[in-house]
Amino acid sequence: MTDHILVHRIAIYAHHGLTAEEAKLGQRFYISLDCTLDLSVAGKADDWDLSVCYAKLTAATTRVATARRFMTIEAVAEAVAGTLLEEFPRIDTITVQVDKPSAPVPAIIDGVSVRISRGRG
Repeated sequence: MTDHILVHRIAIYAHHGLTAEEAKLGQRFYISLDCTLDLSVAGKADDWDLSVCYAKLTAATTRVATARRFMTIEAVAEAVAGTLLEEFPRIDTITVQVDKPSAPVPAIIDGVSVRISRGRG
């Protein structure tokens, strides 16, 4: 059985990116989480202490993604995944997606994203 906690599109404002303009102006990013873990005990007991708190996931993600400047959204995703696996031992695996809607590319696009999956061990 694989259960999931999904947190969709946490909005952050940060100065990530390669260009001087991105460093100076900053921009909005969205981070989504897909945490796999066993939720059966929490569900049967109806006890949120046996799960992972969505608010704490969101706060930790925001803290990591805004604590320093990253050159790539790949690095943002790695930092978020590593921190959440470290801080929330109930999570078995995590998928982190970072969306950059205002990526400076010479085309008309809705944005770019990276998605990584990491687990324990």
